[in-house]
Amino acid sequence: MICRIHGVLEDLRSDRALIDPGGGLTYQVLLPAYAVSRLAIKIGQPVTLHTIHYLEGTSQGNNFTPRLAGFVSESDRGFFELFTSVKGIGPRKALRAMSMSTSHIAAAIADRDAKMLQALPEIGKRTAETIIASLHDRVDGYLSPGSDDSAATVKTGEEIKPTPAARSVSREALEVLVQLGENRVTAMNWIDQVITNNPDIEDPQVIITEVLRLKTGV
Repeated sequence: MICRIHGVLEDLRSDRALIDPGGGLTYQVLLPAYAVSRLAIKIGQPVTLHTIHYLEGTSQGNNFTPRLAGFVSESDRGFFELFTSVKGIGPRKALRAMSMSTSHIAAAIADRDAKMLQALPEIGKRTAETIIASLHDRVDGYLSPGSDDSAATVKTGEEIKPTPAARSVSREALEVLVQLGENRVTAMNWIDQVITNNPDIEDPQVIITEVLRLKTGV
């Protein structure tokens, strides 16, 4: 099993990366949706991805193609394995659905927030309910905001540890941003970046202000 790959990020596409580990080989690695934007700043630079090697079957089930999925942290990879244990969620669907960080998806599951889960690509009401029923008591290890954060991991190779209050205030800030017309998933990803830069933040208004600043590029 290929569990990790290290090499130069040659190219980045909407759902995959091309990694050159040297020796004349280039690997195509499928990525969760939210990780693509996090890796954009690393094109042409060395990166390390934690990987899962699996076989993807055709609709007839007669032929199988080997695939390599990559994640910026071991925590992300572990959550992916847990996520794909839910009935009806295969590897491809899970990768597309993971359009926000693992900690935010885990928080929605733990809080039984079907509305949040339905904001993820390809997750409808029934699937959201199935996810909650299957995983709501199995995601505690993924709840800490930033524990899976790809931006921090890519830059430093270490996990960050924001205060427990960060989760609560980020949810408050999210609801305000959604009321202001922001897409729920997009707003959560902006919040994730703010908390990465300031893990001790405890005021939702500060988060909102920083999100708007990031959005406008001020």
